[in-house]
Amino acid sequence: MQWRQIHRWLGLWAGALAVAVGVSGLVLAFFPVRDAWQARPVPAGLTVAELAGRVADHVPGLEEIRRTPAGDVIAYSFDGNQARASRVDPADGRVLGDYQASGVERWVRNLHRSFFLDDPGRLGVAGLALAMLLLSVSGTLMLARRLGGWRRLAGRIRGTAAQRVHGVAGRVLVLVLALSSLTALYMSATTFGLVPADSDIDPDVVSAPGEQPDLAVEDLPLLRALSADGLRKLNFPAASDPEDTWAVAMDEAEGWIDRRSGHVLAWEPAPAARRIHDWIHALHTGQGLWAWALVLGLMGLSIPVFWISGFLVWRQGRGRIPRLADDSPARRAEVLIFVASEGGTTWGFAKALHDAFVRGGHAVHTAALEQFQVPGSARQVFVLAATYGDGQAPAHAARALERIASLPPGAVPVTVLGFGDRQFPAFCGYAEALEHTLRERGWPRTLPLECIHQQSAQQFDRWGAALSQALGETLALDYVPRIPATVALELAGREDYAGGASGPTAVLRFRWSDPGPLGRLLGRGMPRFEAGDLVGIVPPDSPVPRYYSLASGRRDGFLEICVRRMPGGACSGFLHGLKPGDRIQAFIKPNPGFTLDGARRPVALIGAGTGVAPLAGFIRDNARKIPMFLYFGARNPAEDFYFGEAIRGWLADGRLSGLKTAFSRVPGGGGYVQDALRRDAERLRALVSGGAALRVCGSRPMAAGVAEALDEILRPIGLDVHRLRAGGRYAEDVF
Repeated sequence: MQWRQIHRWLGLWAGALAVAVGVSGLVLAFFPVRDAWQARPVPAGLTVAELAGRVADHVPGLEEIRRTPAGDVIAYSFDGNQARASRVDPADGRVLGDYQASGVERWVRNLHRSFFLDDPGRLGVAGLALAMLLLSVSGTLMLARRLGGWRRLAGRIRGTAAQRVHGVAGRVLVLVLALSSLTALYMSATTFGLVPADSDIDPDVVSAPGEQPDLAVEDLPLLRALSADGLRKLNFPAASDPEDTWAVAMDEAEGWIDRRSGHVLAWEPAPAARRIHDWIHALHTGQGLWAWALVLGLMGLSIPVFWISGFLVWRQGRGRIPRLADDSPARRAEVLIFVASEGGTTWGFAKALHDAFVRGGHAVHTAALEQFQVPGSARQVFVLAATYGDGQAPAHAARALERIASLPPGAVPVTVLGFGDRQFPAFCGYAEALEHTLRERGWPRTLPLECIHQQSAQQFDRWGAALSQALGETLALDYVPRIPATVALELAGREDYAGGASGPTAVLRFRWSDPGPLGRLLGRGMPRFEAGDLVGIVPPDSPVPRYYSLASGRRDGFLEICVRRMPGGACSGFLHGLKPGDRIQAFIKPNPGFTLDGARRPVALIGAGTGVAPLAGFIRDNARKIPMFLYFGARNPAEDFYFGEAIRGWLADGRLSGLKTAFSRVPGGGGYVQDALRRDAERLRALVSGGAALRVCGSRPMAAGVAEALDEILRPIGLDVHRLRAGGRYAEDVF
């Protein structure tokens, strides 16, 4: 079952109608609270007989007394030929006023229950309840997949403001929403007689004939023994029917009493169907449970929030799909490009490949992967596939793999290019599944599978160069990433390091202007970010942003990065030339697989060179002083011990529990960071055995050396990097 498709289309179409139900439910949730505040409670120790006697003294023509779920006592009577319902004070039986729903309450209730369409409307509302239940289930499954598994379901949700609002609100209220949907379905079933709301108890009892007068209600033994705070209703015998009886319904049982003798003619436990109905009715409406009614009101408010934020998420995804020029019909195309993209970003890479082949004089057709078909005109086929969550296909391509597996093999080369994030265990898992299926079915390829990490434009360019060489023609992949809205950052200060042979390095601290409450509401301020996220900076005269790991979080009040000046580096040269007061334009790119999730477990931080930046941010944010250990490698402590003074301060104040260093270019410096790990192997094994998380940041060769050392260290306790990564405890940020 493709839960994302179910969630998307139910959310867009049924969700629009559910907004009306949610808003009306929010209004209706007010009335149980009002009723609870206005109710006159039954005095302690008051019996049903005493209550009935007091009310009868003040209400002529009394026929029935009911006690509402909120605790109010209502007297039903006939004044002449006019039926009346009155609120009464149980303390003395006085009439407090008429009891009837207001016109507003009746209007809102009819909207909520049937859209003013009687039975057809009730069926429609039942369908909406089923849709909301499916939305709750599908949304929970999708969120678990997006966060990397059920164990991370309570973790921090990252992404755009709409994605965060949609995910956080859904996670908080999903159980209430699902419960409300289930109770609504039950109540609809009782309305249409599919499920009994009550089991009729109708014993064949009558009052015995006789000349003796009716007993006064105060003289009936059973009613004198029953507490009024458990009363549901009391029916008085009709004066015109001498065989009629007293009938009393309590929370736990029902009884019938002879009007003349006071004998109990029948006493039956309350039917299970009625008890179930009462509980489900209370859970759905909040009647008698005013605190729960407030929760239901919040849930009603959440439905418009869900729909609006979900609609914005959908629009954001559709807005990322570019328009393709010179898109030839598939039946005449030489080059076919098929795309599987969850958020739309992969389409930008497909457009660059499409345009490159068009400039080379080829007829090109680009389409979504679910349209995979190779006509006789094709000479090259490319599949650009992103991976969603734990190795899943993007929603639109849910059945594409099955379709490809069912096709006969062809002779046209099919090359797969994957897109994903290395922080997740199933990095490019869907692309790997496509590659495996294509090769198993006998399709040839021009290039082996390549996996692009975090939409890297540089890695895509390298793949394009390899493709040009393989095809024997020049392909200029002019990929221009779509730049999100940027924020102006002003350089507040810098700390420069010589850096030695690796080049000068600077720690740059930026600040931003507060746009005020209105500006923040309109999204004009600095977005939320955490240490370990990325900041994208677009240098002058270059359309491609460069990404730097953040050494601070938004709560710190500044944005800090560590930048090494690269030979010929357009962005690093630009940043190194900044002076305090200079401004740049930047945007935040979440890096959820690397940031810490806030769990109170030990953390081992492993970094080298400028890779210490996000690790320093983690330590800076460790106000709770969770056990945190840093393993840092550099060349010379006098030249490239970045954040050294701050790290020593954090070690002194307890934010950092331990520090191990290795400097490779000084005598006795200890070699490389993996050597520092081996020297501290015993403590590392103890940390990992105790559930510690590990974060590694630095160059790709350094990360490979660290992984090798950790596998060696952890082997005696039956663990390795692969198992830690699969369990969400190990993540890398490599460059």
